[in-house]
Amino acid sequence: MSRLDRQSFLGTNSDAILESTTIGVVGLGGGGSHVAQQTAHMGVGGYVNADPDVIEDTNTNRLIGGTLADVDVHMPKVAIAARLIRGLHPKARIISVQDDWHNAVDDLKRCAVIVGAVDGFREREQLERFARRHLIPYIDIGMDVHDLGEQGFLVSGQVILSMPGAPCMRCCGFITDERLEQEARKYGAAGSRPQVVWSNGVLASTAVGLLTQVLTPWYPNPRAFVFLDYDGNKGTVTRNSRMDLLKDHVCPHHPPDETGDPLFDIRKKTFAPRAAPAKPATPKLPWWRRLWIRLAGRD
Repeated sequence: MSRLDRQSFLGTNSDAILESTTIGVVGLGGGGSHVAQQTAHMGVGGYVNADPDVIEDTNTNRLIGGTLADVDVHMPKVAIAARLIRGLHPKARIISVQDDWHNAVDDLKRCAVIVGAVDGFREREQLERFARRHLIPYIDIGMDVHDLGEQGFLVSGQVILSMPGAPCMRCCGFITDERLEQEARKYGAAGSRPQVVWSNGVLASTAVGLLTQVLTPWYPNPRAFVFLDYDGNKGTVTRNSRMDLLKDHVCPHHPPDETGDPLFDIRKKTFAPRAAPAKPATPKLPWWRRLWIRLAGRD
């Protein structure tokens, strides 16, 4: 038996499909580190991982694969993810971008699916817009903890699958102008966001399940739009009512004439370091200048 035999129900060619697939993971902290680990277990062969940060002591309660020794040497989160992936898939094709994902767009364009595990609504909207423009399925995961006063705290979260042509995160009311404005007003003073490993694990596992439905033939006719709510207090993941309300909805926020990149050619994209810019050609001197140099004995 090979190590992937027990997931053969995903389809007769599922191993080859997953091996040839490249996914993007934006944000390699709590949720993204789970995604990197689980997809490596499944045999996904290619990764574009983007995160500008290094691991800190406060990350060790949830960052899968991170250790206290990594904190001591300020290990980049993308390096931890690469180590985790190669421990399961030594020949994986990995592009690690220790930078803001906006500086990794040329690499993210080649991905079959992008998973976003970012904090802010503005960044979520930008990621979704990028994915829609390049016709890439986008899966968003996120969690929060709400103070209920005397009733304690509510751990909640969401997983949203945003497919080209299907309802988007604005269509379902998850991204709104009001939320973006509230986020902008709190910028710089919001403090740390509570995070715990188990809720990140639930959300990431759900996202990996959706990713598998998109990529492999095991689940016939998967939904093009998925919006799932997580209630950590009840321990449930349930369908948001907007899934049925938007069943036949046509997204007005990402029209077809706003897709594509005329300068992008997938045939020219390979997993290799980015090429250095070519040296500009030396301009040809005029004939009289060349003659003067020759007569002066400087040729």
